[in-house]
Amino acid sequence: MGLRTVGRVPTTAYFGPKGTFTEQAARALAPDAEFLPMPTIPEAVGAVRSGLAELACVPIENSVEGAVSAAMDTLAADAPPVVALAEYLLPIRFSILVRPGLKAADVRSIASHPHALAQVERWIQETMPDAARRPASSTAGAAVGVQSGEFDAAVTAPVAAHHYSLDVLATDVADERDAITRFLLLARPERLPAPTGADRTSVIVVLSHQPGELAAVLNEFASRGINLTRIESRPLRNRFGEYRFYLDFDGHISEPRVADALGALRRRSQRVLFLGSYPKAEGNPTEVDAPHRAIDYEKSTRWVGALLRGEQP
Repeated sequence: MGLRTVGRVPTTAYFGPKGTFTEQAARALAPDAEFLPMPTIPEAVGAVRSGLAELACVPIENSVEGAVSAAMDTLAADAPPVVALAEYLLPIRFSILVRPGLKAADVRSIASHPHALAQVERWIQETMPDAARRPASSTAGAAVGVQSGEFDAAVTAPVAAHHYSLDVLATDVADERDAITRFLLLARPERLPAPTGADRTSVIVVLSHQPGELAAVLNEFASRGINLTRIESRPLRNRFGEYRFYLDFDGHISEPRVADALGALRRRSQRVLFLGSYPKAEGNPTEVDAPHRAIDYEKSTRWVGALLRGEQP
């Protein structure tokens, strides 16, 4: 991955505390790392920017709740850059933790982050309808509350069971079975992951405030046969009505069509922030048809070169 970690185990900061889905994703993305929980997403990314950690794992979007605005704003901050080395798609399944020996019929309060409670509401209605729902700062914070006696049950990430002395009342709990959160593994810019043929590139773009600029930018991708997989917007601070755009698209910066599109993007935008080219979590190969293949670019470059030499190939 191009990390300065020769001879030692890298440290991976993650949006904590211990026992969250982000820790679960971090352990999947960097299984041999040492792990450093941080209280906020900006602090997790800041650990990489400052050199406290080599890697950071943060959530970037959820199929139910949408984009994670704190992560988007942190990546766009006026600070030392970071790039993504990998992504991970985590199906969101919850565990219900209780104090040892407590049965479902004895549960009078169940706590978690409000988003987590919302994603298991139907299960709670069917299993412990009389339990009062209690908000907590995080799923792990709810587990701490159960351990201290503040709540009877907690809706947590499965990994929380390894950190707290609680019983697992139920696991693989989710009202929405297709809920997925996408995480990014971030590092300081160094050598990029090698292209695999199944890659994704991410950028942040600030456009000129002119009519048709967004359409023109999107056409830079369409005209090169590049598939956009995500586009999100966030307002620019102190510039009401203006936005930055977050773009994910298939391909690797080493591909001529992608490099060509990025160059065009840079020429026509106020700012382009490159967030990395990395393997897609799904692993599905990117199909590239003529005239957008590398060989097509090579042939056209040779043809122009011949013309400049006075030849007529």
